[in-house]
Amino acid sequence: MAAAGIIVEYNPLHMGHVHLMEEARRLLGEDAAVICVMSGNFVQRGDFALVEKRARASAAVKSGADLVLELPLPWAVSSAEAFAAGAVETLEATGLADYLVFGSESGDVSGLLQVAEALEHPAFSQRLRQELASGTGISFPAARQRALESLLSPQDAALLSQPNNILGVEYCKALRRLGSRIQPVALLRRGAPHGAETREAAPYSASAVRALLRRREEESALAGMSPAMAAAYREEQAAGRAPVFWETCERGMLARLRSMTAEDFGALDQGREGVSNRLYCASRIGASLTDVLEAAKTKRYPLARLRRMVLWAYLGFTPDQIPEHVPYLRPLAANAVGRDLLAQMRKCASLPVLIKPAAVRCLSEEARWLFDLEVRGADLYALAYPNLSAAQGGEEWRTGPVLL
Repeated sequence: MAAAGIIVEYNPLHMGHVHLMEEARRLLGEDAAVICVMSGNFVQRGDFALVEKRARASAAVKSGADLVLELPLPWAVSSAEAFAAGAVETLEATGLADYLVFGSESGDVSGLLQVAEALEHPAFSQRLRQELASGTGISFPAARQRALESLLSPQDAALLSQPNNILGVEYCKALRRLGSRIQPVALLRRGAPHGAETREAAPYSASAVRALLRRREEESALAGMSPAMAAAYREEQAAGRAPVFWETCERGMLARLRSMTAEDFGALDQGREGVSNRLYCASRIGASLTDVLEAAKTKRYPLARLRRMVLWAYLGFTPDQIPEHVPYLRPLAANAVGRDLLAQMRKCASLPVLIKPAAVRCLSEEARWLFDLEVRGADLYALAYPNLSAAQGGEEWRTGPVLL
């Protein structure tokens, strides 16, 4: 039986995501297992997930996945490169995945692999430094694409202009670096473009569904989700735990920023490029997070990067604290096939499989640090629940995977 890995956020899960799982099985066989590596309560764009992680994982299993593993928090809220590296490492560590299936705007895995190889070439690094030092204030993505044109054709370099292609390239890079036997499979993305907030194309994007909920167009938003995700949303909403938006915690996040020193902000700046100074100054003036982010952003420092820095500050960790490697595998949900996969992983996984939270006490110092961060993250995430009485702390210590 083949096993397909899919790296996801499911924020929320929509019919395009279901289609990808169905296509994976159409290509690899109807008995193929689907293993998802999913972001938890916070997502890569530096935001709170709309619905908490186990509800989303359960909906994923009811929609076609067999096993959902959590992408640990530091990698889930990092750049595309680090996000992909952590997710691919998690998938590789299961010892079971044969393929990594993902959607892309091109659907051309050979082209994405060619770009991934070029990005690892020494000449590319030199050219990228030259582009960034040109004094034009060019953004990193634009500089990277220009630098790539010195090694590949403009058409090939243009693959880096679309978000799902970018992630696909990063997945290919991560697989190359690990020397993984997992084969990448790129499928042509269906429906609305990634990040589109309109309803012009079906299936809706996750961004469109979130935008509908912000506008209180709930029925339209639910129609854009998979049936299982819509049911999970309704259940979480009835319990006072959905929808989750960062604005609920805005004052707490602003308080955290205003209590930080310039040195604290400096520790969040991975590139040491001065963006921390802009964010520090903006936090002293802005009366809302939107004000702070708008004042700090430039072409060189896009909003997603700034949002991640603000989220790191809120969650209380810095990039230099992140472990070099993922220290354990943590299941969030599984069906009968997924439980069989977990049984196999006890024999073939290269990392401990953390079923019971208390078992983390027997793992490495890095594993314990990471789990403590997950506990804090879950407790701070819960403060964004619409009903504060539902925001009981310590759930990470009491809750295991959802078994269906």
